[in-house]
Amino acid sequence: MISISSNLNIMIKAAEKASKSVIRDFGEVEKLQVSKKGPYDFVTKTDKHVEKILIEELSKTKKNYSFLSEEVGKINNKDKENIWIIDPIDGTTNFLHGIPHFAICIALQSEGKIVSGLIFDPIKDEMYYSEKNKGAFLNNERLRVSKKNLLEDCLFSTNHEGVKFSDLNVRYTGCAALDLAYVASGRLDGFFHNKINLWDVAAGALMVEEAGGIVNDLNKFNTNNIDIRASSDAINNKMLIKLKNF
Repeated sequence: MISISSNLNIMIKAAEKASKSVIRDFGEVEKLQVSKKGPYDFVTKTDKHVEKILIEELSKTKKNYSFLSEEVGKINNKDKENIWIIDPIDGTTNFLHGIPHFAICIALQSEGKIVSGLIFDPIKDEMYYSEKNKGAFLNNERLRVSKKNLLEDCLFSTNHEGVKFSDLNVRYTGCAALDLAYVASGRLDGFFHNKINLWDVAAGALMVEEAGGIVNDLNKFNTNNIDIRASSDAINNKMLIKLKNF
């Protein structure tokens, strides 16, 4: 059994509890697709409800930790050096349209550095997690980035702007967190995206690094305006050359 910290254990339990609501509501969203009202209001309520569960669960044993979340923004508590970074549903548009590709994301930032990260895909029951200097895992199996070294053999993920810019072999999945988790697991070889939020990439960036990959320094950017480049070590320089004007 893999040894994990008490903080990561709290994160896993919080995500598992929140996922019950996500799975239930996702089933309802699929039904709402054919109604006149549509699922928009319903999904907004789900996002906020999941966020509420996560904050409540994470606060039970770490009462003084602060929060940075997509929905409520910054919550400053007594401990401002330890910050839970939350995205209740990354891939909301997928969720909204009944597409089963989204994730619950939690990261812990301590003294300015991401030290723990979790990305949970509740539909596929895939729990990705990592801790600084302890590796990255998927459901207790150690993750390693891809070893491919030819760009033509590689598969990348980005957003619609990246798709338009690049001649790399790319996919646009609509869930940055899972894109990064897939880079960490070797399913994808690289991920690049401009002007993205910290809560979308905090957990995944750590995961890629802990799986042996390379991520640019995210601390140089504002919280809601991050340019990220993440890939295996083998193709990082080649990818950056391709993206030098992006």
